[in-house]
Amino acid sequence: MLGFTGALIVILAFLLFSSIKILPEFQRGVVLTLGRYTGTKGPGLVLLLPVAQRMIRVDLRVNVMDVPPQDVISRDNVSVRVNAVVYFRVVDPDKSVLEVADFYQATSQLAQTRLRSVLGQHELDEILSQRDSINHVLQTILDEATDPWGIKIANVEIKDVDINETMVRAIARQAEAERERRAKVIHAEGEMQAAEKLRDAAAMLSQQPQAMQLRYLQTMADMASNGKSSTIVFPLPLDLIKPLMGAIGPKSV
Repeated sequence: MLGFTGALIVILAFLLFSSIKILPEFQRGVVLTLGRYTGTKGPGLVLLLPVAQRMIRVDLRVNVMDVPPQDVISRDNVSVRVNAVVYFRVVDPDKSVLEVADFYQATSQLAQTRLRSVLGQHELDEILSQRDSINHVLQTILDEATDPWGIKIANVEIKDVDINETMVRAIARQAEAERERRAKVIHAEGEMQAAEKLRDAAAMLSQQPQAMQLRYLQTMADMASNGKSSTIVFPLPLDLIKPLMGAIGPKSV
């Protein structure tokens, strides 16, 4: 009789101990009573009915998920391997338990499929240069898809975009050709601007003959100041000798 009483006391103590739960601030407990959802408890001390109630712990902290590298065909038919990282957290503990069997695995699979789908709609140049906008699109799509599971997608970041060596060389050649094209355009624009300035200067000098003469004299002075002993043949403008020729005039016999 004493042995039976002792065993009963031990069983009751075990049931009492198992009915007391303590949840930290970052956890919530989804309580099922006889298999039915009866509420979310926590944080702090939680008392459960032995045998009749069961509690499932849910962590509310931000989870970091690495999306494995995915083979993606871009819109311009370039094959790349892209991986990403997803930051998410549980906002409705009851939905994360009742609506999906494994919310972490479900979110991971969804992130992989959406990553391939979204990147397949962009060209390679856009994937490399517009990561911020693509990250925002992925975050919005995943957030809408996981909302019924009580999951909030905080952020999505594309980490690495791997391209094969052949495509890397092709991109390098394309970039070099683009730089050469821009250099030629800049050179042509400079020539055009210089020609316009020369045209304006010529038009201005043509309106003032004295200015033309002064320009000739200045050029001669610059050439003489070089200090090199050389013979310079310089065309003499007719404007300089016209007044002299007019003064002399033809002599009558």
